[in-house]
Amino acid sequence: MKAIISHDIDHITVWEHLLKDTIIPKYITRMHLELLTGKISFKELFLRYTDFFKNKWQNIDELITFNNLNNIPSSFFIAVNKGVGLNYSLNNAIPWILQMKLRNCEIGVHGISYENFDLINNEYLQFNKISELNNFGIRMHYVRNNNETLMNLAKAGYKYDSTINDFINPYKIGNMWEFPFQIMDGWVIQNGTRWQNTNLQKAKESTLKLIDEAYTKKINYLGIDFHDRYFSPSFKTWLNWYVWLIEYLKSNKIEFINFNSAITELEK
Repeated sequence: MKAIISHDIDHITVWEHLLKDTIIPKYITRMHLELLTGKISFKELFLRYTDFFKNKWQNIDELITFNNLNNIPSSFFIAVNKGVGLNYSLNNAIPWILQMKLRNCEIGVHGISYENFDLINNEYLQFNKISELNNFGIRMHYVRNNNETLMNLAKAGYKYDSTINDFINPYKIGNMWEFPFQIMDGWVIQNGTRWQNTNLQKAKESTLKLIDEAYTKKINYLGIDFHDRYFSPSFKTWLNWYVWLIEYLKSNKIEFINFNSAITELEK
């Protein structure tokens, strides 16, 4: 089994949400609830307020650096359109697309439109023009999809998708490879709620069960989704969970690979 680790970019700045959605008040409520239930410390609460003044809700550079030091291919999904809870502008996304390209990251679309082919196709064409890339994939924001989404993604020209959460191996839809993923940070640490409701030890135990299930079901490519925003001391449990997971996979001789390299293997 090999591991494909990818990262969804849901936020870039704090100010992108000001007077445009309810993310900030919900976030403030969430972090105080996490403090009252003993899931975060006063230090984390302080650091999260500090992030407001820094106007920084992304940790892309820090995550790329960490991944590079650990020989992990950096794969990111970034949006070129706004959606539910995702409100950064294309102007803010473009510099990160260009930087990730310069740093040899694998970059795909964090898709917003999932019901209408023309809108799906527009996102594909827009990212293609900005990035000047041809072989790229997509993961839908909030992993939303319907019965026609995957066929429309393939029709638009995406090389791969990783929207489906399932314990099955990659399969083709037209000319597009579907890479189901098995582990997402939020699903492990939030455990069905909108806030952190577990500690690091329990998060590790839940993750090990998912990895064991992947082994049992003979999954060739373990899909892991970790959001860049949480690679920060402001989210100590999330940060420590990701660092632990990388070390665990390395200690168990699990090789890291990105989507395009996996496709090369699959098509041999």
